[in-house]
Amino acid sequence: MQKQTLNVTGMSCGHCQASVEGALKGLDGVSAVEVDLNSGKVEVTYDESKVSLENMKEAVEDQGYDVA
Repeated sequence: MQKQTLNVTGMSCGHCQASVEGALKGLDGVSAVEVDLNSGKVEVTYDESKVSLENMKEAVEDQGYDVA
């Protein structure tokens, strides 16, 4: 398992947090997601053999947020 921290911009409320968490947890291979709204950091624990960093970025961007 790998851990990756994504810097996500545009999140401002609980709905934003739930959208990002749901998008990432919906990916096969993602086992845990922790979102910190104040810092915009999203820590993802995942199986690198099943999901890539690019997949995770796309999932977040599909929700309308930017990954720095």
